[in-house]
Amino acid sequence: MGIFNRKSNAPEPARNDEMVELGRDYAIARRHRDTKAMNRIMRQVGNDKDVTDLSDFRAGQESYDSLPPIPRTRNRRR
Repeated sequence: MGIFNRKSNAPEPARNDEMVELGRDYAIARRHRDTKAMNRIMRQVGNDKDVTDLSDFRAGQESYDSLPPIPRTRNRRR
């Protein structure tokens, strides 16, 4: 019960791991500009999912988007 206590009393909300993984796949496809994969994933997700599934999908996207892209090096062999 000190200042630096990391224990949390609140239980972690249930996550739909399939939706989190689809969110990561969507973020990867968006970063690589793969529109075919993006459209396939959005058809798979659909619009009829409930709010918790969509929040898990967004959490998966944000977990991948939080990683910075690797800077590309110049082609020096010209």
